[in-house]
Amino acid sequence: MVSNSAPSTPRLLPSGGTLRGTVRVPGDKSISHRALLFGAIAEGETRIEGLLPAEDPLSTAACLRAMGVGVSAIEVGRTVTVQGVGLDGLSEPGDVLDCGNSGTTMRLMLGLLAGRSGRHFVLSGDRSLRGRPMRRVGAPLGEMGAQIHGRKGGNFAPLAVLGQPLRGATIHTPVASAQVKSAILLAALTANGETTVIEPAQSRDHSERMLKAFGADLEVQGEERNRVWVRPGSRLSGQSVVVPGDISSAAFWLVAAAITPGAELTVENVGLNPSRTGILEVLEQMGAAVSVHNRRDVAGEPVGDLQVRHGPLRAFEIGGDLIPRLVDEIPVLAVAACCAEGTSRIRDAAELRVKETDRLTVMARQLGAMGARITEYDDGMAVSGGVELHGAELDSETDHRVAMSLAVAARIARGDSTLHRPEAAAVSYPGFWDDLQQLGT
Repeated sequence: MVSNSAPSTPRLLPSGGTLRGTVRVPGDKSISHRALLFGAIAEGETRIEGLLPAEDPLSTAACLRAMGVGVSAIEVGRTVTVQGVGLDGLSEPGDVLDCGNSGTTMRLMLGLLAGRSGRHFVLSGDRSLRGRPMRRVGAPLGEMGAQIHGRKGGNFAPLAVLGQPLRGATIHTPVASAQVKSAILLAALTANGETTVIEPAQSRDHSERMLKAFGADLEVQGEERNRVWVRPGSRLSGQSVVVPGDISSAAFWLVAAAITPGAELTVENVGLNPSRTGILEVLEQMGAAVSVHNRRDVAGEPVGDLQVRHGPLRAFEIGGDLIPRLVDEIPVLAVAACCAEGTSRIRDAAELRVKETDRLTVMARQLGAMGARITEYDDGMAVSGGVELHGAELDSETDHRVAMSLAVAARIARGDSTLHRPEAAAVSYPGFWDDLQQLGT
């Protein structure tokens, strides 16, 4: 959500034309957050190339600076340096820590701060963030001895954290959430005893990969890789981190090219971590013409270039363990479903109701304004394909992924559309509108 309350200028989204060329999407948002946080509690300097210079990572950096961590300016094309203060070096801030609109910042900060014995922290954010549930993190941290207080039983910010000595524990998380898992892992680094996190299914594993690289004593266990074991006591050392392109941002171009007649795009330097590539499996299920080239490994993360061109699509069905691996891509997959043959069904995606917006309701409402036939369910939606979309008055409802998904839909609609609050895209993709204009023909 964009916190600026000043009215914004609606953006005209012309229909027609095609998409051709090569694009590089911004750095992965999840990895950017973690590089800043892990660098802060490491010893020595961490250098981060390709960090996403968008609002959410800026919120994380601002919170860290308020606790005495040196973080250099975050700008496009600039290497960011973090002067680590060690596992117990964070200072008590003189004011409330403002997490902006970033749920990742707030949830991971809870884990980071819970074990800072004798120090007091207050976390808040914008109106949207103050309405998003935090008990899902506070409850498992409470099993470790954390003291977190907030509105409605600690579920909503502002949240007060009174740092306490924590104990290791075996924690079963009710949902597969990388944010919940990462918060527990951060708390486990200074706990008294070993901690094991067991998820119902594996969520994205950037924290595990990066914490091991920084020197944590950590193992991923089980055939399904849904158990993570941490032993405290290891020092973290500053590292050089290269952030690959965010596959969640690449998803907009993948779908746009797949549904736009005559389109052919190459998206370079995209992170292909297996815990994040569910979008590619769904596009394969749909019969989309997507291929991977130049596979390589960059700083422990698999990377490649994705080529996609327009072609016929068939409906898809997704649910279960696949959802955590593509939860952020579901809004744009709903657009793809409008263009497929048959009815697509999304299940087990209730998590979308507690994102920046209730993305199930918002996408059903906004695509419905364009003529889409969508049936909304408690945990997902059914989308009837083969319906011609028409131009409409649209609204991002301050959600970055909604804004970009609607931009993709508008290109193949009959007649132009107008998008209100388009600036929401800057939360994860500051240059989206420039790239869209450059690739359009």
